[in-house]
Amino acid sequence: MKKIEAVIKPFKLEEVKDALAEVGIEGMTVTEVKGFGRQKGHTEIYRGSEYTVDFLPKIKLEVVVADEAAEGAVKSITTAANTGKIGDGKVFVSSIDEAIRIRTDETGNEAL
Repeated sequence: MKKIEAVIKPFKLEEVKDALAEVGIEGMTVTEVKGFGRQKGHTEIYRGSEYTVDFLPKIKLEVVVADEAAEGAVKSITTAANTGKIGDGKVFVSSIDEAIRIRTDETGNEAL
């Protein structure tokens, strides 16, 4: 099993969710986060004073999929979240040793 974590722009969430649903992935965890990468934030003017906004709003999306579904899920996320501009985000893929559904005690891919 693979855990896919994607940090994307907030307005791309629905497109990414729909793209994942098209490849059969419907369960996910979504968290509102703040951060920056190469973007390094931006400056804004508020009441005549200029200040730097270091941390930008992002969405962190997490899904756990069977090994054979990981490549398709990553491709769906990267295609749907891409705007071609700086700050589109990142995708991280890591291995999961075990998954357990609490309600039924199912393990492995059956728990997904």
